[in-house]
Parts: sequence; C-alpha cells; structure tokens
Amino acid sequence: MAVINTQLKDNIGTITFNDPEHRNILSSTMIDEMLQSIGALQKGKMRVLVIRAPAGSKVWSAGHDVHELPLPGRDPLSYHDPLVTVLRSIQSLPIPVIAMIEGSVWGGACDLALSCDILIGCPTTSFCMTPAKIGVPYNVSGILHFMNIMGVNFAKEMFFTAEPLSAEQANRAGLLNHIVEAAELEAFTYSMAQQITRNSPLSIGVIKEQIRLLASAHPLSPLTFERVQGLRRTVYDSKDYAEGIKAFLEKRAPVFTGE
Repeated sequence: MAVINTQLKDNIGTITFNDPEHRNILSSTMIDEMLQSIGALQKGKMRVLVIRAPAGSKVWSAGHDVHELPLPGRDPLSYHDPLVTVLRSIQSLPIPVIAMIEGSVWGGACDLALSCDILIGCPTTSFCMTPAKIGVPYNVSGILHFMNIMGVNFAKEMFFTAEPLSAEQANRAGLLNHIVEAAELEAFTYSMAQQITRNSPLSIGVIKEQIRLLASAHPLSPLTFERVQGLRRTVYDSKDYAEGIKAFLEKRAPVFTGE
C-alpha cells in the first residue's frame, strides 16, 4: 500500500502522508514515494506544492525512522541519506512549497517542514527537535537551516531541551507564517496556493532560488568544516550514540554518560 497520496488540481500539487499506523514516519519507503511524486507532479506543470497529513491528524510526521539509522561509527545523516536527499529536493524545487501542518512534528520532520517555503499551522501544531534525546548529532546544513529561520538562541533552546514548541511559540520564533483554526486550515492553505498560481512562475522560481542562495551564503573555511565534522564524529562514534539507539528500540529512557 502506498504511504503517500498524490493529487494535481488547478496547477496545485498535493502530497498527503498516508501512514498513520507508523505516525507518518519518514521511512526510506515514504521518501522514495515522495521523490517519485515530486517528479511526476513537476511533469504535470504544477505551480505550487502542498505537503500535508490527512485532516484531523494528531501527528503530521514523527520524523526520521530511527530503525533506519546506521550502526555506531557511521554518519547518521550523510549527504546521500534519503532524508537529506528529499530536503534538498524540496529546497531546490523552482516552485513554492507550502507545509500545511495539523498535529505534531518530530525530529527530521521539523527539517522537512522548514525546508518548505511557507508553513501554515493550527492550534494543534507543535514542533519538537529530538536528536539530543537519542544521542544523535545533527547535520551541518540542517543546523544552519534552523539558525537562518529562527535565530541562534531559539535554535539552541529547541535542540538542547528537545521539548515541543507550541503553535504560538513556533509563530513567535518565525517557524510558522500563519496559525488558523483547524476547520479553516485547508481552505486557507489552498486559497493562498491559488493566489500564487496566478503570479509569474518564472519570477517566483528565480526569486526562490535567489533567496536560497543568499540564505546559504555563509563562507566556511576548510579548517572550520573539518572541525565541525570532527565534532559530529565524536558523537556518532560514542557509547552514547549506541545507547540512544538501543534505548529507543527497547522503548526505554536512555542512560547517557557523556562517553
């Protein structure tokens, strides 16, 4: 059974998560289907893409499938990781991508949502960045992404505490463009999408790419890059990384020692 549903109507593409049994987790299967759907929708001349969960969802997506994280000693979010691949695909799409968010967003799904251009939520929307709960280092581009959108101190709090941000907190931090009532979420989102389709797709595509390039225009020396990679290796080579994954799979609280 497909774990996403795809629709194209009036130049608006929609990808709807369809794996409630696993809380719409970003498994390699779901990501493969997303990438295939994005390619098919582009051929269908879509001008806006909406990514959503079914109406009434309590969880938009539970994030990266921890069962698919590599064993200790390997980078958990390397350049070719499926999650990182789909994030790049969404960021580089030459059309606006709207995240229509009802329910909670966890871990890597936060990065997926923030990779979209416009985020529209409702009172049940929340975001929780969880790598510190399972001892996982996050990738450099992902951390920079959060810093660019919500600022350094908000990003630190989100990563350090691994506690959820409510819809109101997310709005104040700059994650959400709008908060609307759940009953109005779909109408509001598709009204905005329709407005966008009436504007110049070439102009929008060029502006989106300019913003993406300018937002990522942070010079990084080779020495600094090696230092960052070395810091990340310290985590995914550690006992804490092994303990975090083991505890998650055993459904218990991890016992971290800092080793």
